[in-house]
Amino acid sequence: MKILFFSWLFFLPICTLFVSFGTFVVSGQCLDDQRDLLIEMRNSLIFDNASSTKLVRWKESDDCCSWEGVTCSDVGRVVGVNLDSESISGGLHNSSSLFRLQYLQSLSLAYNDFDISQIPTELGKLTNLSYLNLSKVGSFGPFGSEGPIPIEISRLTRLVTLDLSTYSYYSLPDLATLVQNLSELEELYLDGVNISAQGNEWCQALSSSLPNLRVLSMSDCYLSGPLHSSLQKLQSLSIIRLDSNNLSAPVPDFFADFTNLTSLHA
Repeated sequence: MKILFFSWLFFLPICTLFVSFGTFVVSGQCLDDQRDLLIEMRNSLIFDNASSTKLVRWKESDDCCSWEGVTCSDVGRVVGVNLDSESISGGLHNSSSLFRLQYLQSLSLAYNDFDISQIPTELGKLTNLSYLNLSKVGSFGPFGSEGPIPIEISRLTRLVTLDLSTYSYYSLPDLATLVQNLSELEELYLDGVNISAQGNEWCQALSSSLPNLRVLSMSDCYLSGPLHSSLQKLQSLSIIRLDSNNLSAPVPDFFADFTNLTSLHA
């Protein structure tokens, strides 16, 4: 009986080790359909091989969860794509396989030079996104110089961070409609976006929809003042950047009530 007991004591750790190892290997593997979508996206993009540090290293024979710029869940689903500064110069269209990565939670295409007239509307299908960074994604005015920010972004209700800074366009979006469903948003960067709105309009648009906002960055947005008192509802604000606008009035007294404020440019 003692021999049998000690045999079990010896066997149990070995069994546990194999089970744990097997679980680790399976959870670390990229799913085939996820890899295929990434390869299809890469093949559709035009980028400079000499400057690329991510796309150029993606190999079909490798586990896509190990690729630079790709983050996977523990079951092998792609949840993050970061292609910052990849010298991408081709188009990004609604047909891109990028928009079929339905589990994507984080997407950054910042500091590229996309040759398209506007942000693809299919972006609105990535409803699991909590982080979206499309800042400075074109030469001298990302995505060209015209075409509105698609209202489909308002469908991304899980967004916590949205960065569309330095996106230039002629047709003006409705700021209230853009942010109306983004109640979880904590960081908003719209620097350089031509919003052209009066103080009561843009202040009320933000204060009525973004109760959790901590970072408000809207420099050079053609905003007019004065700052409306509705803005004081955003008590979580810690960073405010409103410089290079036509606010035409001093900072209002109610800004003293922003107890979390650490940085102010107005």
